[in-house]
This record gives sequence, C-alpha cells and structure tokens, in this order.
Amino acid sequence: MPSYRLNVNGREHTVTTPAQRPLLEVLREDLELTGTKYGCGEGQCRACTVLLDGKAVTSCRIPVSAAAGRKIVTIEGLAAEEKLHRVQQAFVDEGAMQCGYCVPGMILTATTLLQRTPNPTDSQIAEGLNGNLCRCCGYPKIVAAVRRAAQGGRHA
Repeated sequence: MPSYRLNVNGREHTVTTPAQRPLLEVLREDLELTGTKYGCGEGQCRACTVLLDGKAVTSCRIPVSAAAGRKIVTIEGLAAEEKLHRVQQAFVDEGAMQCGYCVPGMILTATTLLQRTPNPTDSQIAEGLNGNLCRCCGYPKIVAAVRRAAQGGRHA
C-alpha cells in the first residue's frame, strides 16, 4: 500500500492508505481531526470542506493521493496561537451555530470568500456560500456572521 505525506494545519504527517481513499476519511479516522464533517459523501453539502492550497474543496471527493504534498487546513488549523480566526469568532458572536454540523465547512468557505471579496454584500455572501447546506436553516445568522467578520468583528 502506498504512503503519502500530508501537510495538515502546518504539521507533516505520513499515512499509508489506498490512493483513492477520500481525504475526509484520512483526516477523521487516521489523523483524528473530526472537525471536518461527513455529510453526503458526494460533495453536494460541503460539510466536509477544507482548504487545499488556500481553496475551499470538498474533502469527501478529493483522493488522498491528490492532496499529498499540498497545504491542507481544517477547521482545527484555522485558529492561531489559541485565538479564534475572525470568521470563527464572528460565528460565535452572531450565534450562527444552531446544531454546528455545517459550521466548519461554512467557516472555511467564508474565509476564502473574504480573501477574494473583503467587503461583500449580502448577495455576494449568499452566492459565496451557495452549496454549503445548513439543515437547521440558520442562514440569516450565518450571513450576519460573515458580514461581521468582513467588518473586522464589529456588529453590522
């Protein structure tokens, strides 16, 4: 069985696993990074979103072999020095959690949205999060959280 070197949240890991095994499974089962959630297994709900070389991707659809040698960031790696990332903090401040299942994927997708569009309109936020499904229908608070993060943590 082949071995792969993964850079996850700034740490190097070597995993021995089949080439086509989904990155999601490796993150959760081998590396015990359970913040990345299994939703649909088909890349449709985006609960399993991670950053791969800075781009939001569905880890259930990425084979571990395609992630080898690239920079992977999970929700656990977004915070720095014991301080939540501004998007994470905005989700807390706005109460945009509901059940919390979709939140890691939403936060990582929102992070890339704000890198591309630092001051998005509500319609740009909705478009940027299109495809990230929230079963609790907490979208108004999620949009408010992204808006707050865009404003540097200030309430809109």
